Amino acid sequence: MNNKFAALPRSPLQIAAAQALPVCGDVTANIMKTVELTGLAADRGARLVVFPEKFLSGYEPGLIAGDPAQYAFELADARLDPIREICRRRGIAAIVGAATRGADGLRISSLVFDCRGEDAKPYHKQYLYRSEAEIYRPGTQGCMLELDGWRLALGVCYDSGFPEHARMAAVNGAHAYLVSGLFSVKSGYHQSRIWFPARAFDNTMYVLLSNHVGMTGGWDTCGASAVWSPYGDVIEEASREREEVIVARLDPAVLADVRERETALADFVAHGDMAADNVAVLPLD
Repeated sequence: MNNKFAALPRSPLQIAAAQALPVCGDVTANIMKTVELTGLAADRGARLVVFPEKFLSGYEPGLIAGDPAQYAFELADARLDPIREICRRRGIAAIVGAATRGADGLRISSLVFDCRGEDAKPYHKQYLYRSEAEIYRPGTQGCMLELDGWRLALGVCYDSGFPEHARMAAVNGAHAYLVSGLFSVKSGYHQSRIWFPARAFDNTMYVLLSNHVGMTGGWDTCGASAVWSPYGDVIEEASREREEVIVARLDPAVLADVRERETALADFVAHGDMAADNVAVLPLD
């Protein structure tokens, strides 16, 4: 068996999902909201907090495409300093949804800030909706974070609809799968309640969704951010309409127990159907 897959964390980890409504196009206000909710997550004992997809601008594809310099972010962007400062001061890591821009174009990304307030390499969404593919380029590599002995894989929204995405994370040793999303009141809620428990149970790992509330980018979003256990049960869930932060405790004893009883992932790895990918592991502490 893959050693990365076999290794389990030794102590529990508190993580949070921040659920909020971004202000359309107001990057400064959304950064301040990120700071506020990151502080709230730290107050409640979280070591890491996850924000929704493209939270820093709102989902807003037309706005972002029309003025990338204003609404998308570059590496080491000085506008992100307040987020870096709250992470450094409170010793908490943050995963923040944003559009990013580089020499090869725009991407839908998860910006990663470690517990020292330093930038780690961002994760870029790999599976794009057709409308997104007209504006953005897909990411080409998974992302694995390491915090307090836990290996935490990242996804963005539609990534989670493809079983292979979470399975590759699990084969690479993930104990949890953290997704920044935009799920709507109609089909999105239905999708999320099928996809996320399936990703959790199929791979015997914790799964987190951070979703928007209210309207953004023309979508009426459904809230209901949640954390699922490795058995696929909901262990924490937010409301459908309110801004809030939910915190869940990831327990290595629960992870070990479920993986002992439910062996599909171990059997899959032993069968060799999917080789581990070359994924960089980014330390957050």
